[in-house]
Amino acid sequence: MVFDTNAFISGVFFTGPPFRILKAWRDGLLQLVISPEILYEYQRVGEALAKQFPAIDLRPMIDLVTVSAKVFPDVKLGDPVCDDPDDGKFIARALASKSKLIVSGDKHLLKVSGFRGVRFLKPRDFVDTYLSRSGNS
Repeated sequence: MVFDTNAFISGVFFTGPPFRILKAWRDGLLQLVISPEILYEYQRVGEALAKQFPAIDLRPMIDLVTVSAKVFPDVKLGDPVCDDPDDGKFIARALASKSKLIVSGDKHLLKVSGFRGVRFLKPRDFVDTYLSRSGNS
């Protein structure tokens, strides 16, 4: 599974579906796929938000991602696939890793769901489809 930055950061700083997805990953129920570029974005966005929420320590989650997520090299898609070219890194990661799922609330990504067989789900839909039925709600 590829987790876009906003969903990942939401799971670190807040409760709700993204938090539940990260918990399922920490518990070994899911495989998270990243690239160096995605990890850098997780850190950059997380550090910016940490200034607003100093009680939240981002470092343990970034450390866990660094050692536990499957890392695939950065690759480029070529032509932009969605309206926000910066989101292509998530699609490229899914394709490189043969992952068929990206969890995202980003409207640009959701609009291209199905591209080359990759499905895009909002965090709530992912929880309802994959975690609730497996007894991990």
